Amino acid sequence: MDSFGFYSAILCVTGVTVGFLSGLLGVGGAFLMVPVQFWVLTSMGFAPEVAIRTSFGTGLLVLVPTALSGAYAHHRLGEVVWKAAVILGIIGGAGAFIGAFTASQLSAKHLTVCFGIVVILLGIRMSTAELVETGKQRVESVGLYVLWGLPFGFLAGLIGVGGGGIMTVVMVLFLGFTVHEAVGTSSAMMIFTAIGGALSYLINGLGVVDLPPYSTGYLNWLQCLLLASGVPMAVVGARVAHALPARKLRFLLILVMFYVGIKMLLIL
Repeated sequence: MDSFGFYSAILCVTGVTVGFLSGLLGVGGAFLMVPVQFWVLTSMGFAPEVAIRTSFGTGLLVLVPTALSGAYAHHRLGEVVWKAAVILGIIGGAGAFIGAFTASQLSAKHLTVCFGIVVILLGIRMSTAELVETGKQRVESVGLYVLWGLPFGFLAGLIGVGGGGIMTVVMVLFLGFTVHEAVGTSSAMMIFTAIGGALSYLINGLGVVDLPPYSTGYLNWLQCLLLASGVPMAVVGARVAHALPARKLRFLLILVMFYVGIKMLLIL
């Protein structure tokens, strides 16, 4: 197998894994896509700054169909709170657009270290919190949705993630969602944040020299196509999530939080 075929196979396997995790845990899977894409691009000789921003932008682009698939699966299972998903998503999408613009002005190292620290802290908080078992205490305040959606949307765009893993924790700890509701709702919210962030990475990458082939701005269409091959696995992941007890699902989410944080700290 030549180098192109090898890298293509790696991206396809990554896409399948990301699709499954998106449906299972309501996370976008950027924590896995970004380091793999970054490794592929730098191995091909592209500058680290171009590679990391292309990874961020392309990862967000892939999240659009992945989040759509996962949200539809969770909706059929009755686990999406659409009022929260739409408000958090629209506000978060605007924040993601601004965050991606800011990312184009900062170093990749600063971005990944910042995100890694935040996610590890959220993982620690999640592991020590009591799990909300019912939706009776769920918050339905538009003001609070805006308050949470804007900064976390900004963070999502800043380091090229959908924000699902972060917002799932916030929904459980601070907004009274059950784990299953949080996973389903965050999947729907990511549709908006991914679009907002990807659009900004496209615009801010226009005119940049030495981009990878098949790129428009910081969006690489070839990598997107290969990674998106795993989108159907989001449906499988959602069904598995629905069948798991809430406490086991939270345990998996905590593991993902720590993995995400450490991976981002060590990516560069």
